[in-house]
Amino acid sequence: MFIYSIMEEIKPAVAEESPAVEAAEARVEAAATEESQNVALNASVDPDKFDWDAFENDGDVYGQEDRKAVAEEYDKTLSKVVENEVVEGVVTAITKREVIVNIGYKSEGVIMAPEFRYNPDLKVGDKVEVYVENAEDRKGQLILSHKKARALRSWDMVNEAYNNNEIVKGYVKTRTKGGMIVDIFGIEAFLPGSQIDIKPIRDYDQFVDTTMDFKIVKINQEFRNVVVSHKALIEAELEQQKSEIISKLEKGQVLEGTVKNITNYGVFVDLGGVDGLIHITDLSWGRINHPEEVVQLDQKIRVVILDFDESKKRIALGLKQLTVHPWDALDPNLKVGDKVKGKVVLIADYGAFVEIEPGVEGLIHVSEMSWSPRLRIAQDFLKVGDEVEAQILTLDRDEKKMSLGLKQLVPNPWENIREKYPVGSKHTAIVRNITNFGVFAELEEGIEGLVHISDISWTKIKHPSEFVKVGDKIDVVILDFDEDNHKLSLGHKQLLPNPWDEIETNFAVGTVVDGTVASISDKGATVTFPGDIEATCFSKELVKEDGTMPAAGDTLPFKVVELRRSTKKIVVSHVKTYTGEEVKASKPASESDSTKKAVKKINSNIEKTTLGDIDALAALKDKLEKGE
Repeated sequence: MFIYSIMEEIKPAVAEESPAVEAAEARVEAAATEESQNVALNASVDPDKFDWDAFENDGDVYGQEDRKAVAEEYDKTLSKVVENEVVEGVVTAITKREVIVNIGYKSEGVIMAPEFRYNPDLKVGDKVEVYVENAEDRKGQLILSHKKARALRSWDMVNEAYNNNEIVKGYVKTRTKGGMIVDIFGIEAFLPGSQIDIKPIRDYDQFVDTTMDFKIVKINQEFRNVVVSHKALIEAELEQQKSEIISKLEKGQVLEGTVKNITNYGVFVDLGGVDGLIHITDLSWGRINHPEEVVQLDQKIRVVILDFDESKKRIALGLKQLTVHPWDALDPNLKVGDKVKGKVVLIADYGAFVEIEPGVEGLIHVSEMSWSPRLRIAQDFLKVGDEVEAQILTLDRDEKKMSLGLKQLVPNPWENIREKYPVGSKHTAIVRNITNFGVFAELEEGIEGLVHISDISWTKIKHPSEFVKVGDKIDVVILDFDEDNHKLSLGHKQLLPNPWDEIETNFAVGTVVDGTVASISDKGATVTFPGDIEATCFSKELVKEDGTMPAAGDTLPFKVVELRRSTKKIVVSHVKTYTGEEVKASKPASESDSTKKAVKKINSNIEKTTLGDIDALAALKDKLEKGE
């Protein structure tokens, strides 16, 4: 019983080992006992001469040669182990702290359990690669390492898995900036936060100390950096599901889904493995500002498939299409001229959209908001959310269009305009707008008139803004009407005395008055007199008595040589003040002279007219000659 004796000898050395080692010792001892019995049975020793008493008393039943032969036979049953090499073993036992691996040696090796934490599915009977650190330590124990074996082969295994597009298991060790650190074949790989799942992850710590499947997506051979993804596996699976689901879809098909995400432009609905989009315009027949007004997250809704693109995996869904169009349910008795109430849902510069029923809107154009002819924008009258009453102006059920009016509900101020504002009546108005040609003044809401620049002042002005500003009050007199076009002519100067009545007295021809040279040009100078009166002095009439020319700002005496009331023009001369030359007032041209000039002009141009025009020109000539 040589094997039995060997076990008795090593018992004291391993007595202090862990329970796992004791279990291994028991198995080895049993195997050795069985082997020794087989050897004893097959030995050439005669059973009748076998010393059973010596065997029971642990005596030496073999001779020296027999003992050597038995040891050689036993050594043949064991594998030859070379230290610092990677061999394959079989897991024979697993505890919370240790994993026992048999590599065919005379004793089994013990590996700490954390070395296998990347593989929680490890079980007895699995084959694993181990690194032989020491064939026998001072306690006779076989020292193995699975971690070192993986490390020696890990880079080859990583590249092999990457090239073959294989799925690998990894142990999430810890969280790091922007992601996680994962143990893959003993190599630390990086798992970006965006590659953990298809949905955003807020709590990374929930994945620490777990084992997951990964796909190697990137390898840097130079720096031996590895990037893995769990999201890629989920996406691949979802893509397959999407293809299967989309292949069974049909337009018009009604499905049930769950609201997965809400954006400003629409709602994403999970149809059971594939997402579809309900655009905001397909959520409701009515106008909405945000999808949250209609649906909420995780809400289950029924949708209809409007369209889908199998190649792009896109599905367009509709929610409002499952209900009757509001225009189809609109009161059939509603007609043009009826009054309706509604809420302003949208404002544009050109008008406001009013919802009279969910999904039924009418447009109030800005021109239908007020009787005022002044151009304005819709925001001046209404704002979103206002409740208004309006009149139906047009109604097209086929095109689903309706136009409304606000001003039609109040009296038209132009209907009795002549009674309220007769010609010649005086009023106070508010300046609403100023243009180059005049001022628009408002008498009341909806009634505006134009004060032409020529009717603002008796004196000449360059621009109306010199006289008034927007918002100023101005006294006006009614000059004329255009009721059809809602136009009103107003005057302001007519309320003031005509200064030319005084000018003709104070600036009679031949009168000498001191004036100031305001400006000088090639043709002459503009001279101003007290009372903001301007006159013209030609260059030859501007020369001083000493032969020099005056400068702008000089004050000199001037003699009035011409006064034209029709054109409001005064011509003066400085030269005539020191030459003593008399000036006589010229008579205005008589009507007969004007007629003669007109006839002469006609005669000069008659050759240029056509034959068809001669009769008409001749008749005009007769009228002019008769003074008509």
